Amino acid sequence: MADLSLIEWAYFCVVVFIGGVARGFSGFGFSALCVSGLSLVLSPAQVIPPIFILEILASLTLLRQAIKQADFSWLSWLMLGNVLCIPMGIALLNFVPESYLRLLIGLILVVLVGAQLRGLQWHGAPTRLLRLLTGLASGLVNGLSAMGGLVVAAMMSATPLPAMAMRATLVLLFFFGDLYALLCAAVMPVSTEVGAPLLGWSALTMALFMAVPMAGGMLVGQRFFTRSTPQQFRRLVLRLLMLLAVMTIARSLFQLIGSAG
Repeated sequence: MADLSLIEWAYFCVVVFIGGVARGFSGFGFSALCVSGLSLVLSPAQVIPPIFILEILASLTLLRQAIKQADFSWLSWLMLGNVLCIPMGIALLNFVPESYLRLLIGLILVVLVGAQLRGLQWHGAPTRLLRLLTGLASGLVNGLSAMGGLVVAAMMSATPLPAMAMRATLVLLFFFGDLYALLCAAVMPVSTEVGAPLLGWSALTMALFMAVPMAGGMLVGQRFFTRSTPQQFRRLVLRLLMLLAVMTIARSLFQLIGSAG
């Protein structure tokens, strides 16, 4: 397990609890919040594998309900886009610095979410082309920065898709996507940053420790969801997306300023 002080572990618990609230309410946001917050203490290579494990555990608790409520016409195109474009995003990382890509993604999200907060919405039923383009964009961004879920949430929020169906579709998408990513991490060679396999005892122990505050946060988030109206859900989701987009921009600028110095 990572050699952390008691204060750092307490900080981890607070971040994971907040991420759990976001996940339990909206179906997304856990990874983006936790990776942004925990990476201030540990390297991303140490943070991301435990987060994958926690995402899968989070999805398992909602899986039965999500299967009943998900919109599979959306889910099929989203999964196809992820399969096709995740490799392209990973390949693009070899040519463009990650910080610039995260900055671009954050700025695009700010524009999309800002337009929706001002009343812009997709009228009528989403076409197959819109679903496919959303899936392709999600897969590309996933490969670039593991933030494809934010793109999906931003696009789906602009459609008339019911809140329960949107949340359930995101839960299933993250379950299959994170399971695939975790299997990839399991066969990866020893990480030069961690000095051990990406998916080792340290990642498993950290995930087990953080599962408790995540579960507590998810219970709080689920209560908020059951008590919210569709209009409140959409408004809160858009505000969460805007917060995550601003965090992404701030993190990218911080990295760019640090590298320039």
